[in-house]
Formats: sequence, structure tokens, C-alpha cells
Amino acid sequence: METTKRTIVKAILWQITGVFTMGVVGFLMTSSFSQGLALALANTAVGTVTYIIYERVWSRILWERD
Repeated sequence: METTKRTIVKAILWQITGVFTMGVVGFLMTSSFSQGLALALANTAVGTVTYIIYERVWSRILWERD
């Protein structure tokens, strides 16, 4: 079973990867480092919370579990 701590650590590491890639995409779309970073950080904040909720919901679903 996935623990809450493990879910949060996974989410943080995934979002660190995401903030980098989203920052690059944001920069390419806006030609501005500050706007690209703002887009990346907003996306990361929303994505982290959404991912944690998603994982916690799925950890309670017994479908296809041993």
C-alpha cells in the first residue's frame, strides 16, 4: 500500500521535473524567462495538489488489487 509520505515525495520529484520542462515550454511560448517561470510555477502548484488527491483516491480503490 502506498503511504501518504511516499505519495508526497513522488509528487514533489515529479513536479520538479515538470517545472523544468514547463519552464522551457513557457519560455519558448512567451520569449520571457519570468513569464515562462510564472507559468511553470502555477502549473506545478496545481499539478502537485491534483496529483496527491488523485493518488490518495486511487489508493482506496480495491479494483484489480491483490
